[in-house]
Amino acid sequence: MTITSILRAVAPALAALLTACSQTPSLPTVSAAKPAPLSAAEKTAMFKVQRVSEHRNGDDLLSAGLGLAGLRSMAPPAFANAEAPTPTELRRRAIWSNWRGIADLTPAGGFGTVYGSLPDIPGREYQAFATVPGATQPHRVLTQIPDTFDSNRRCLVVTASSGSRGVYGAIAVAAPWALPKGCAVAYTDKGAGTDYYDLAQRRGVRIDGTLGKDDEALAFKPDSNAVAGIAFKHAHSKDNPEADWGLHVKQAAEYGLHALNHALPQHAPFTFENTRVIAVGISNGGGAVLRAAELDGDWLRAVVAGEPNIYSEGSAARPLFDYATEAALLMPCALPKLGLPAVADIDQRCAAAAAAGLIGGDDLGTRQTAAYDALRASGWTDAALRAGAISVTFDLWRTVAATYASAYGRYAAGEEPCIAGFSALNSDGSTRASTPAERAAWWSDASGIPPGAGISLRVADPAEPQTALNCLRALWAGNEAAARRVKQGIVATRAGLPRKGLPVIVVHGLDDGLVPAAFSSAPYVAAARAAGADLRYWQVRHVQHFDAFLGLPQYGAVYLPLLPYVYRALDQVWAQLEGKTELPADAVIETTPRGLGKALEAGHLALP
Repeated sequence: MTITSILRAVAPALAALLTACSQTPSLPTVSAAKPAPLSAAEKTAMFKVQRVSEHRNGDDLLSAGLGLAGLRSMAPPAFANAEAPTPTELRRRAIWSNWRGIADLTPAGGFGTVYGSLPDIPGREYQAFATVPGATQPHRVLTQIPDTFDSNRRCLVVTASSGSRGVYGAIAVAAPWALPKGCAVAYTDKGAGTDYYDLAQRRGVRIDGTLGKDDEALAFKPDSNAVAGIAFKHAHSKDNPEADWGLHVKQAAEYGLHALNHALPQHAPFTFENTRVIAVGISNGGGAVLRAAELDGDWLRAVVAGEPNIYSEGSAARPLFDYATEAALLMPCALPKLGLPAVADIDQRCAAAAAAGLIGGDDLGTRQTAAYDALRASGWTDAALRAGAISVTFDLWRTVAATYASAYGRYAAGEEPCIAGFSALNSDGSTRASTPAERAAWWSDASGIPPGAGISLRVADPAEPQTALNCLRALWAGNEAAARRVKQGIVATRAGLPRKGLPVIVVHGLDDGLVPAAFSSAPYVAAARAAGADLRYWQVRHVQHFDAFLGLPQYGAVYLPLLPYVYRALDQVWAQLEGKTELPADAVIETTPRGLGKALEAGHLALP
């Protein structure tokens, strides 16, 4: 088996991945009892435009009635009218999209047999817009309350979407563990999400996922003078949402209590003092729950963070923008040194890196060696480089870097540094208007960051993509005004330390090529440990960043899923909170890849 065969196999899946109810009036915030006075920065904002929906009788909270078989379907749930889908259709498709974007649901992947389950869970959903202090744009909050909610053992699991996904972006992470236990689940899109806005049409997304006009209550209305292209919240809110990830998570928990008070008045009040709150998330969601762990007060009882994108103190700690721009420039040139396939324009890529002074060498071979050596010297492992190859193949590093640069610098749509914006494109790279059907499906189908759902990044000169990459790298390595602006935003995202006494388990795959453990979780754990945090660290061999790709036989043969370890960590903190056991020990978990054509078995995972 070669990495070439793996990359060819995952290509269609990555392209696909990237590519119910009554309205109620706005409700005032329910003030929950706090264990200590809150600072002005922590006060709860008004929850606006609340929407309540019921999900029973062929619908449910975990799968929108699709069940495991429906979620496994390669075709998304259909819209009766592609240009005007109903809220129920949009919700079902958003849940389908987010499950498939996070989990491996194929029969050989083990979900439902080796780990996890998808029972029918009827209940209610509460949604609203919330705004953290100082922000101009809201984040979505959503609470799922199962009919089997256990009022005698009150539990609320709060979670944040991975990546830039919409509000259902952590459903596969939190809901299968929490809802069957009788816990409620509170979600936040943490200021990102799929509330795209068409600048030419002046149309955005309502609370129920349908399209609305500028004069309506929309989830995102960009502050921009641009008259064409697409704006999306992560890049164009001008709020630098990553700086407030912890507050987003806490507001979601507060909204969870708010929804419980509204849904179960006979058992109210629900407060942080009488309701057990556990936070869990992966990737950006993992970073978000760790940021919540640093907030004052005893509102949070435990935290589980998987493959967290976290930037902390310490010499080894690196922000995503730093290593993403480095990878965009050097990884295409370096990968052949690991026996990986070369990109089509490797000569130009390596020459451009040399011309920019990033590497030395006068010919292709020496430049490849120099690029590989530079990446290894900056902390990349061979395992991370191999798994990072998929991001090179689809030029994801550049898109991630462009989006985050705009967010960190608080740029408006049409003002993004180094690129020409985001829009629908023709096959020749020229811009075009989005179609009504594309716009209608944004909320359910998009991943929160282009490319995907008909939207792509545009560069000023498509013939010179390296120019944009050099420009983006200079925003980190340089000292011009734009660079200082972006780096100021990055500094604002630096994590603090978890509250002492708060149980925390961090889980990270040692083959992660998107958020390498060496730059993120490892230095965070070291800093937290030095400060006396109650933290455990599981490092898992043969686990990379994307469980969703493991359904492809060649990829699943060599890599294992992360989700089983997240669920096991939740089991462990639950048992500790119940007084049944202590937190588990640190572990480097020695796993066994299942091999080509074999189904996942418990023995492959070696779960602690």
